[in-house]
Amino acid sequence: MIKNVSLLNLKNNFSDNVGWICFQLGVFCLPSSALISCVFLLVALFEGGLKRRDLYWREYWNYPLVLVTFLMLIGCIRSHTGSLAWFGLFNWVPFFWFFWGLQPYLLTPERRIKCASLLVLGSLPVLITGFGQLWLGWEGPWEVFDGLIIWFVSPGGEPLGRLSGLFDYANITAAWLSGVWPFCLASVLHPFIVGRNRVIPFVLLVAFIAAMILTNSRNAWGAIVLGLPLVIGSASWSWLIPLMLICFLPVIIAVLPVFDFGIQQFARSIVPDSVWMRLNDMQFVDTRSFEATRIGQWKVAVNLIFEKPWLGWGAAAFSIIYPLRTGLFHGHSHNLPLELAISHGILVSLLINIFVFSLLIISGLYGIFNRLNSTKNIIVDRAWWTSTLILICFYATDIPLFDSRINILGWILLIGLRCMIYNYKSQNISIKKI
Repeated sequence: MIKNVSLLNLKNNFSDNVGWICFQLGVFCLPSSALISCVFLLVALFEGGLKRRDLYWREYWNYPLVLVTFLMLIGCIRSHTGSLAWFGLFNWVPFFWFFWGLQPYLLTPERRIKCASLLVLGSLPVLITGFGQLWLGWEGPWEVFDGLIIWFVSPGGEPLGRLSGLFDYANITAAWLSGVWPFCLASVLHPFIVGRNRVIPFVLLVAFIAAMILTNSRNAWGAIVLGLPLVIGSASWSWLIPLMLICFLPVIIAVLPVFDFGIQQFARSIVPDSVWMRLNDMQFVDTRSFEATRIGQWKVAVNLIFEKPWLGWGAAAFSIIYPLRTGLFHGHSHNLPLELAISHGILVSLLINIFVFSLLIISGLYGIFNRLNSTKNIIVDRAWWTSTLILICFYATDIPLFDSRINILGWILLIGLRCMIYNYKSQNISIKKI
């Protein structure tokens, strides 16, 4: 178990001038250019990770990631997808060190506030190009810095009529905007983007919500509804989470194909057809084959998991096997836990999901919904927690992490949760001493 003194040393003795500057630049550039962002973040990673590598094994949160790495490597040796399995590791294994090495830059509430403001301001090119492509017919590619940054902007959006901005597809744009918009809301309630000015954050908030609606993404619309009470509410609203889970449980049962038929039919009698059919694409069953719907993909995914439950088929297996069994192509299974189980086995999927939800639950219990918490910047941490939850919800019906920018954003949010836990634990220890 990591000692408090170890993390205190990170904060007090860590010479991070260069690393901190590079981290900020990397966060700001992330939505515009994954390449430039990664260059800055790699420098920050070197400063934050390698210089304190002797502390790595004191951090118990690293243990499940080490085990996952080991299982993934074994799975690659026995995979059915050959070299694709090894390339697929780049979506995961480098980010396990990322999780450790970038913690010093989010270790204080002040730094998380700075990071939140950079994510919001860095998203301006996404908003501007998105509105421009829909209303002004803008189209790319646009080159900046002699081709170092290339923005591919589709006229009218991708797909047509849906705002996509700098991303390849509207759903990916929706994931990015949904993961950042709670910080806009927090900045209106507790100004931190442009001094104490509330006008600019409010304009940004309206722009974010308008863009999310224009993506025509079901997940983005849900993110707006989910984010408002969680960010605005007080610690006394801790009852809201289990209440929301109870309300959403019939929807989950109605949508997912893993439940008993009788129970599922009962749930579908409660939930409006327009809701559950929209979520699993069954509303399109008259215009496309059953295999082309999400529920059709999930059924194939479940069968693949049962065929090779322990080490999986290898990364990208679904995109190869699904066409062979259905005659249709889909790049992934539209559900991250299922995709992980297909590619790397049930154990890997369970470990990663337990890791993520443990961070979410523990950070919530310690600080976000703790009435005794006296952290003055709790509103920003609540927005951070909400952003993480929203992005997790996205992964239930889509897999935006295959866009490196969304993947990096997700890990930055998880790092912030880990740092919150440390902050709240330290605060409680100090209170007890008093």
